[in-house]
Amino acid sequence: MTKRTKRTILWSVIGVVVIILAFVAYYFIAIYNQLDNLHKKDENSPFYQVQPTDTKVPDPPKWEGTDRVNILLMGVDARGLKKGEIPRSDTMLVASIDPVKKKGYLFSIMRDTYVDIPEHGRERINTAITHGPNTAMQSVSDLLGIPIQYYVYTDFQGFIALVDAVGGVDFDVEKDMHYSSAADKHEYDIDLKKGMQHLDGKTALQYVRFRHDALSDFARTDRQRKFLKAVADKMKSTTSIMKLPDILDKVNPYIDTNMSVNDMWKLANVGYNSQMSGSEQIPPMDLLEEKTVGGAAVIGIKDEDKLKAYVQDVFNKEDSTTGADTDTNTSTDQKDQAGSSDSGKDTPSKTKPTTTESKSRSDGT
Repeated sequence: MTKRTKRTILWSVIGVVVIILAFVAYYFIAIYNQLDNLHKKDENSPFYQVQPTDTKVPDPPKWEGTDRVNILLMGVDARGLKKGEIPRSDTMLVASIDPVKKKGYLFSIMRDTYVDIPEHGRERINTAITHGPNTAMQSVSDLLGIPIQYYVYTDFQGFIALVDAVGGVDFDVEKDMHYSSAADKHEYDIDLKKGMQHLDGKTALQYVRFRHDALSDFARTDRQRKFLKAVADKMKSTTSIMKLPDILDKVNPYIDTNMSVNDMWKLANVGYNSQMSGSEQIPPMDLLEEKTVGGAAVIGIKDEDKLKAYVQDVFNKEDSTTGADTDTNTSTDQKDQAGSSDSGKDTPSKTKPTTTESKSRSDGT
């Protein structure tokens, strides 16, 4: 091999390395910029018109990636609202992640749960976000008895954008789902068939919003937890990771959070290497009671101290498991009822949530 040939090979290798480094730099800079823009400020924040209150939550700790972290996930229906108007949360979930054991847990909170809203008296928990994210985080923290360090807020368009950005999700729809609303000009009608199928953003939204069966919101929260797990699994795929800058660009306009970029990096690393060890409905069936307050149907909690103890028991049980996917909240009988509710069979009265249906458009379909 001549000296000239060696130089040519050397410069070719250097050129390839430079191109790779340039791509990597572009990739991470693009991701950093998109993550930084997720925290909206001033008039870009959906909460810029919310009146400040004395409700305070602790500043997110300097997270070293070793303590359990709890994130409040909120989805809203912002259709027809003006900029600055905050709708009630249609979906409220808490993702609890243990970075040491590399396990995650998902709690879905029934939106009609009747709780103390700091500085605003007792009301359904889905109204908390209308007073700002601090109030929502504190309300959920008081309910569960755990600190809520972060929030992620999005509307339905953000959910649609996310599912489409990851290329949709292959998912087994457990039964036919149909719902039609002339009041919404049929924009959000639901028409899904039973069976394994590919759900894009719009059809995925139909799936997670459907509650027109015997178990209503009880079954819907279970479906939401399962589908979010499927989206998380899809996000872990190599293709989605390579598309991450584009995914973030698509969802960025619809998301607000109080996370720093540094914390997002750490959580992304922990999440990628963690398993979802289970999910729960809050309040669980044996601690909830249907009530009527001021003529409106709500979900009460029989014993708030027992609910907090229940959450700790979930974590303790999680620590003793091997990390297998479970849903310890929903009994086999309850799942059977949910799956057969469209067959015309009635559900036992102790689980049939006929009185908790909200008629307000802002509470969802």
